[in-house]
Amino acid sequence: MRLYLLALNPTDSVTQGFLPAAARLGLDVTVLTDHAEPHRDAYAALASAPEVVECDVRDFREVIGLISRREAPDAVFSNSDHLQTQTALAAEYFGLPAKDWKAALRAKNKGELRRHLTAAGLDAVRSFELDPGQDPSALREFDVPFPVVVKPREGVASEDVSLVGDRAELELRCAEIQRRRPGAALVVEEFLDGQLCTLETLGDGKRRHVLGGLRTRLSAPPHFIEEMLEFVPDHPRPVVEQILAQLDAVGVGLGACHTEFVVQPDGRARIIEVNYRAIGDQCDLMLAEILDIPLFEHILAAHLGRELPEGLTEHCAATAKRARNEAVCADRAGTLTAAPGPHHEERDGVRLSYQPVRPLGERHELHHTNRDYLGVIWAVGTDQQAVDAAVARFVAANRWEITP
Repeated sequence: MRLYLLALNPTDSVTQGFLPAAARLGLDVTVLTDHAEPHRDAYAALASAPEVVECDVRDFREVIGLISRREAPDAVFSNSDHLQTQTALAAEYFGLPAKDWKAALRAKNKGELRRHLTAAGLDAVRSFELDPGQDPSALREFDVPFPVVVKPREGVASEDVSLVGDRAELELRCAEIQRRRPGAALVVEEFLDGQLCTLETLGDGKRRHVLGGLRTRLSAPPHFIEEMLEFVPDHPRPVVEQILAQLDAVGVGLGACHTEFVVQPDGRARIIEVNYRAIGDQCDLMLAEILDIPLFEHILAAHLGRELPEGLTEHCAATAKRARNEAVCADRAGTLTAAPGPHHEERDGVRLSYQPVRPLGERHELHHTNRDYLGVIWAVGTDQQAVDAAVARFVAANRWEITP
């Protein structure tokens, strides 16, 4: 059976999760990407290295044309934020299980997501779109109490997401982003205050299962870097029901979905964004451990048209395990000159894993985004205090040095 996997940059989710899962399922994998060499390097050490073929994966027509000239597909899949609509269209073209391409587009386009949820009568977040090249002075028409959030309409990983406190600062910030991203549209929207959480779901086209969620600690304003996530097996039922109703309205069904939302003091759950793919930054690997399920195999199986096990939601909610995922972040620009390598251990009932993100000797500016991650630590056990202590112990025992 042939799986075509669309990707941009190599990721731990694919290298450590989906490709080993595909091998266990007996799938032959062809990775389609616009930059082949980094993928060949990333997969060189895998027991079953996939075929890597260069393709303009941002253009669904090129994807369809290339696949049509090769072995017939049994599944077309991607875990990239940027490629969900293209993947859905290609899978649908070949008559394979596919996400609704309209839902994939709504999830990716933050302005369209807001309009759609408003039209559905589920949540009206006041927002304004600034077209590429449009003068930020147009924002003077946008009447909303400050602070507000500005972000690229189709951005990811907290890139250029900022909280701004007044109109002058807003116009300045938008102009700065436009200089860096001249082709990007921006969304400015009311700030949704409250505890940031996630809901992780997985559907097979017939039913959708809830896998649990996380509570997220963010960096101090004005930036929104995800510094730490703590596993929550079962959010309050009214909160889950509100989020699932909004996902229904968007059209989310088949496959994995990582939804970020806040819970406000009155119990109202309001979506920040819908990422129509599995959670990343090692959290998906952590979830597989917490839930004791073959998570990556389940996701691929759904795209092969197979039903997921009954009772998956109940199984996940009943887990006794707790977890913490914490990023080690750069605090300055410079070259990483000291840092630990990959590390895995089991101690006092806690399993801990550390994965470097930035290689030694590489220089970076300070971005105030997830691109400042030096490495990610996650730990899983049955006691939250023991899990937290294991992460703290690892951080204290190691050093990360950046030379200006």
